[in-house]
Amino acid sequence: MKDTTKAFLFDLNGTIIDDMHYHAEAWHQILTNDLGADLTWDEVKVQMYGKNREVLNRIFGEDHFSDEKADKLSVKKERYYQEAYKPHLELINGLKSFMAEAAAHNIKMAVASAAIADNIDFIVDNTGIRQYFDALVSADDVKSSKPDPETFLKAAEKLGIAPEDCIVFEDAPKGVEAAQNAGMKCIVITTAHPKEDFEQYDNVVGYIQDYEDVLIKNFFNKNKK
Repeated sequence: MKDTTKAFLFDLNGTIIDDMHYHAEAWHQILTNDLGADLTWDEVKVQMYGKNREVLNRIFGEDHFSDEKADKLSVKKERYYQEAYKPHLELINGLKSFMAEAAAHNIKMAVASAAIADNIDFIVDNTGIRQYFDALVSADDVKSSKPDPETFLKAAEKLGIAPEDCIVFEDAPKGVEAAQNAGMKCIVITTAHPKEDFEQYDNVVGYIQDYEDVLIKNFFNKNKK
């Protein structure tokens, strides 16, 4: 990490909150119980990336659902997810204090996620962290999902920060690849994937288990030097 860091861009799921199990449950409910897809739990889990419509297209084909039907299924899936996860909703350990310190050091922050806007609002409002974000970029704001860099580049643009002065926090290989494609360094939080899944990327500057990790604890002290 370098002294010119001016912004932190956070993915949402698995990076701000550890909720991927609840998304998997919601998708399994929709895909297998509601739509009759013959998929195991593990097969559902590997399809959970990108926009909701893209998930449906990968499994059933691009012309299987009308836009109206796909939108209704997306809303239903997110309702399942929010109802199941809300009683368990909490930030990843150490994040709130890390964000408070970042704000005190004039680091701008954004959510840059493939989640829909309603899910981002659900998280930032129910965890009390909205005040730390200068921008929120959701699936609704971009045409191309990660690993396309559009999500991160749009977040940087909204913050008014050059890509090379941003650090991305991600938990998924496609997110790290998107950051690399955007010309941004990345810190990986290992909530969903082991280090070995990121070996092909040269933009990873560190790995953390949570925001109490020594790499995070030392960040602002290093940048005072």
